[in-house]
Amino acid sequence: MTISMRIALALVAVLLIIGASLALVWRPAIETIDPPARQSFDPELVKRGRQLAAIGNCTDCHTVRGGEQLAGGMPVRTPFGTVYSTNITPDPETGIGHWSEAAFRRAMNSGVDRAGQHLYPTFPYDHFTHVTNQDDGALYAYLMTRRPVHAPARQNQLSFPFDQRPLIAAWKLLYLRHDEVRPDSSKNSEWNRGAYLVEGLAHCGACHTPRNAFGAERKEAAFGGGEADNWLAYAINVQSPAPVPWTEQALFTYLRRGWHPDHGVARGPMAQVVSNLSPVDADDVRAIATYVAGLFGSPASDRIRSAEAVRTEANKAPTAAPQTSASIFAPNAVSPATNTGAAIYAAACASCHETSRPLPYAGLNLHLSTAISAPDPRNAANTILYGLPALDDERSPIMPGFAPSMTDAQVGALLIYLRAHFGHEPAWSKVEQTVAQARQAQAAFLQTSADPPNIATEPLPRDKP
Repeated sequence: MTISMRIALALVAVLLIIGASLALVWRPAIETIDPPARQSFDPELVKRGRQLAAIGNCTDCHTVRGGEQLAGGMPVRTPFGTVYSTNITPDPETGIGHWSEAAFRRAMNSGVDRAGQHLYPTFPYDHFTHVTNQDDGALYAYLMTRRPVHAPARQNQLSFPFDQRPLIAAWKLLYLRHDEVRPDSSKNSEWNRGAYLVEGLAHCGACHTPRNAFGAERKEAAFGGGEADNWLAYAINVQSPAPVPWTEQALFTYLRRGWHPDHGVARGPMAQVVSNLSPVDADDVRAIATYVAGLFGSPASDRIRSAEAVRTEANKAPTAAPQTSASIFAPNAVSPATNTGAAIYAAACASCHETSRPLPYAGLNLHLSTAISAPDPRNAANTILYGLPALDDERSPIMPGFAPSMTDAQVGALLIYLRAHFGHEPAWSKVEQTVAQARQAQAAFLQTSADPPNIATEPLPRDKP
């Protein structure tokens, strides 16, 4: 082969690579439309879209605290910087008022906006690709009948090169799959409905699955635990750290009412999920619970024995009065931090967490606390620092936050004691550092996140062992 032929072939190869790259990156714009009249949408379709939007947590992701509903501006913090959610009201200039249903559907299943711009995968289209065209149409009908809000998008704060949108096309080539959640003929319709919702619109894996260095979910570790807004999203499979195994009924109760006597009260981002599910048909919530219960699987015999022992300890009759620090020290708990933590627990915690009052008005018996048995102390630290705020005009669980009254060292000492006294795993490391990070991160989260959820409070029986 001559040199000129080699050069020609090399040029052809370069052109092919450039062409393939452009084909990968470039997406055509979809023509604008005049905003559809609200009355052009079937009310039943809009109603269904509202429920789907609730399952998809659309409002909380696209509404900043104090801002207009669905007008965007919510910061999503990632290892690469901060991405702000966009305005999805039907405002023609700053929202999706000029979007056709086809443009909306493309954004949902391909992560490309009407103008042909690639969207960052903080918008979880890697899950929304599973949503059917019919459900996309219902979501579109719901969003296009909301009140238009003029709210220009905030500038993302991403470091180079992650601020270059063409890179998203390469990310999609590696990680975006356009497949369906196919029904499993060996399962019933409720399980299959749950699989469709959990894997798709509810995008549970977006929080409950760990991610790789490129921010993509590690599919080999699906539902093995992740994080959201400096909260640990617990593993919802056989690796669950819950002292008492979850059952289908416990999951349904928790998702429906925001608490369960064997698992406590939903808090952090999970509280928002529960709040969003409150208007959803019970059948869909039950389907989600059925599918997730299958992810947990049937507990092994040693897990059942451990749970029975935990329940026995938790069901012991409470003392007539809060225990003193001297009476609650563990026999071998002689470290200064543990002793300090025991004294803080006796003074600030025992009066609520060791009482005969029923949940959710009393504090959870901490032998049952998943946060105390979790791989790290983030969730327990967040709860101690910020508590459960009271809701206006409503009876609901309440816990004071101790961020103003306790130092990081004091919260750390309390966590060390709680892990030693109530936990079922080895001691945590870097506890005080975790508290400092939680204080900083949760302050930002509370400034931007949606309001606390509406949690139902009727007493419920525990599941039988």
